[in-house]
Amino acid sequence: MSRQIISTPDAPAAIGTYSQAVKCGNTVYLSGQIPLDPVTMTMLNATIEDEIHQVFKNLSAVAKASGGSLADIAKLNIFLTDLGHFAKVNEIMSQYFQQPYPARAAVGVASLPRGARVEADAVLVLG
Repeated sequence: MSRQIISTPDAPAAIGTYSQAVKCGNTVYLSGQIPLDPVTMTMLNATIEDEIHQVFKNLSAVAKASGGSLADIAKLNIFLTDLGHFAKVNEIMSQYFQQPYPARAAVGVASLPRGARVEADAVLVLG
């Protein structure tokens, strides 16, 4: 099966040795997104709400570039440096996702790149 690299200027450029997403057949693997502004490559982190919104905007941009949308996400992983923000993630996530919701994990971690408080990656299935 061939692999297609997905890239868009509407999401932050990779800050390491990875692609924004990789499409294999009708499955797209979206790399982790932190709250970087895709234009300035600076963190949008005045509040945890700002971070969560930017993460979902970045995931949405990569999903769109792959030919899909957030509605096509089958599995979502969320990483938080403080699980006390779990309820806020749920609240904001409901603004970006409709039922039926994707399968999801929320994992507490010690730290994330660039001091982010939240990161998310996903598996998207097209068509």
